[in-house]
Amino acid sequence: MSTSAEVRLRDGSVAVLRAVPYDDPVARDLVVRVQQEYVDRYGGPDGAAVEPGDFSPPAGLFLVAEVGGEPAGCGAWRRHTGGDDPTVAEVKRVYVVPALRRRGLAQVLVAALEDSARASGYRAVVLNSGDRQPEALALYEALGYTPVPGYGLYAGEAGAVFLGRLLDEQEDPDEEEERPWAS
Repeated sequence: MSTSAEVRLRDGSVAVLRAVPYDDPVARDLVVRVQQEYVDRYGGPDGAAVEPGDFSPPAGLFLVAEVGGEPAGCGAWRRHTGGDDPTVAEVKRVYVVPALRRRGLAQVLVAALEDSARASGYRAVVLNSGDRQPEALALYEALGYTPVPGYGLYAGEAGAVFLGRLLDEQEDPDEEEERPWAS
């Protein structure tokens, strides 16, 4: 399995996606940044339990994106433990640094995460976000995510938004391109 791939963004810049352990220094820095985003928007960090091993292949994946050699974003998936279906993965920690937003990097990250989860045998993904992240909600809606029942720490919380989608909904059967990060 290749652990990195180059993807051209809307502005012509190139993002390099790398699968790394959750406790990799670059991953840790990006997680600190996304947690600060939650503090700024919601008044506190995401309190959902996260274990670094949750994101280890083949049971999960943590991706970092770099543009121009600098950390630009991240995203992850892990087995969803909030339901009875073992073929559902949970997307976590999708984040793009503010200076590089609106270039399509979040879409690239989500597609890479979905590809990897699909290649690992998952048939659906879920995630939770919040009503103070309208940009994220618009992205997920554009990608075909729809409301799902709440789960975990934030189930029933005001402002919590739970979304999901089947992974085969956006597959293009004519597209045979291999995704090197899809383990």
